[in-house]
Amino acid sequence: MKSTGHLFAAAVLAFLAGCGRPSGAEGAAAAEGPAVRVRVVAAKAESSPALTPLTGVVRPVDRAQLAAKVMGSVEEIPVTLGQAVGRGDVLVRIGAAEIGARVAQARSQANQAGRDLAREKELLPKGASTAEMVSNLEDRYAASLAALHEAEVMQGYAVIRAPFDGVVSRKFVNAGDLASPGMPLLEIEGRAGFEVEAGVPDSLAQGLSVGGELSGVVPVGNLSFRGRIAELSPAADAGSHTVAVKVRVPDGVPVRSGDFARLEVPGAPERGLFVPAAAVSTLGQMERVFVVGDGNRAVLRLVKTGVQRGDRVEILSGVDEAERVVVAPPAGLGEGQALEILP
Repeated sequence: MKSTGHLFAAAVLAFLAGCGRPSGAEGAAAAEGPAVRVRVVAAKAESSPALTPLTGVVRPVDRAQLAAKVMGSVEEIPVTLGQAVGRGDVLVRIGAAEIGARVAQARSQANQAGRDLAREKELLPKGASTAEMVSNLEDRYAASLAALHEAEVMQGYAVIRAPFDGVVSRKFVNAGDLASPGMPLLEIEGRAGFEVEAGVPDSLAQGLSVGGELSGVVPVGNLSFRGRIAELSPAADAGSHTVAVKVRVPDGVPVRSGDFARLEVPGAPERGLFVPAAAVSTLGQMERVFVVGDGNRAVLRLVKTGVQRGDRVEILSGVDEAERVVVAPPAGLGEGQALEILP
């Protein structure tokens, strides 16, 4: 794999003379001086899947936006933003006096129907009532109990409770506001775990499955992790041509709700040339390596690097396959210096 790095290196070696390539008497001294002991590794071409970075957002696994089911004024919100709440804790109270009146009315009707039914059952053996009358009163009593239950359920809607343990993340109303059915009141988020939500291009989603793993990075805090795919939509969005995916963040990674995140999705394998990352050193904005030249002499090369995979980095230009590069070149190593290759 010939590269343009060879020609570019020749143009800038004069600039690097003081830090990499001795010249004149200094160059002769370096060439005739003692050999520098170094470890070398051959540049190796490898096939690896191309990784496509995708943007996503960190979200809690459990989250809910609580809305009103009845109309009334907001009487009380006994919680604040960021407050921890437990399952069943009261979050909002809505004043709905008419529902309380409906409960009282339904209870009164149920009590009356129950008394009438009991009286007719006592009279039936004495011949003072009929089986049809008792049957009708039984139906009326059952209907009144159902109406009472309905009114009590509606009354329960006036008190909003936490569906799970979490924290209050947003408040949409204040005490005194008018609440109506469907109107958002609060939003709470769980503390049990987090996941990254992202849209994967449909061309890459075919290689993903629930239970697989993806690498992720959260720039805030420079956090990296390997997460399991918890959910994968079976259909693509018609507008964006992406498939929704949720990747679980491992417990212990200190992410926050709303953090920006990146996921790396593997694509088709690509062939690249890799060397140990320790072989590449930098000078300003230039990247360079030392390769073993004729007679085991150090040859300085300017290179252009690509992706890094673990302790290896891809070389896009400047080095050919099978060329030997110096790993962790010692300080002071210069162009033309003799090398002693360690086993």
